[in-house]
Amino acid sequence: MHLIMITLVLLLSVIWRWPALEARSPWSERYSQALNRFLFPPLLLFTTALAVVCMGPQGQMAGLWVGGVSYVISLGFLLGAGGLLLWQYLRSLHSLHRLHHLPLQEIDHHPLHVLEAPTLLAAQIGLWHPRLVISQGVLDRLGPDHLQAVLTHEQAHHHFRDTFTFFWLGWLRRLTCWLPHTHTLWQELLLLREIRADQWAAQQVDPLLLAEALWMFAADPVSESWSDHCVGLNESGPASRLEQRIDHLLDPSITPAFALSWNWIALSSSLLPILVIPLHS
Repeated sequence: MHLIMITLVLLLSVIWRWPALEARSPWSERYSQALNRFLFPPLLLFTTALAVVCMGPQGQMAGLWVGGVSYVISLGFLLGAGGLLLWQYLRSLHSLHRLHHLPLQEIDHHPLHVLEAPTLLAAQIGLWHPRLVISQGVLDRLGPDHLQAVLTHEQAHHHFRDTFTFFWLGWLRRLTCWLPHTHTLWQELLLLREIRADQWAAQQVDPLLLAEALWMFAADPVSESWSDHCVGLNESGPASRLEQRIDHLLDPSITPAFALSWNWIALSSSLLPILVIPLHS
């Protein structure tokens, strides 16, 4: 019976992810839709595996015998997820450890680490309390106004705790990379994250200055050793994503809303496998 339940959950996860994103969906709905499509399958898989492990390899469920195969599969999935989480956490710690070797400065009441590199880099690195890193190229090549726009954008990521949130989302992305449209949904979430930070920063600095800074940063490649572990203005992506960010900066009327909706109620249904535990005997 447990094996049947696992098969149904796998099928539902694929079906949930199968439809392509609606590019013409209203911006007010895109954030909750993308997050719901992204989160529901891994959460459903996780709660199903947890329920099967809690029920054990012996007994009956709804009158059908359960076997050890489903128990081993579920336990292996949970152990693999835990191992992946530990690996990602250790990588984050390693990135933070690298910052100890960088000089610490304070600019406009923003404490930051300076990376000796001619390229343009500005990013938050860490989890709940991230640290700001900028390259020497930013200090050398940007004027005071553009530098202030960059620092304000990075402060927005700190305000929304994006490093912490996307640490967990990144874990789920790697865990379910085999599901349809995982990469597309991930790119959508990255875009919406940056638009939210741009929107917050544009309330405090000139949006045109921030848009100009975006163009300058987009022209400078960033080493993968840093870009894989940070959240910031250097977020790589297709040119169309940069164009969308600049469009939103210059025309705030099309800025998406980041509000709760019925999608969050649908997301809570991923906890349903926990409710079948009492059916096991």
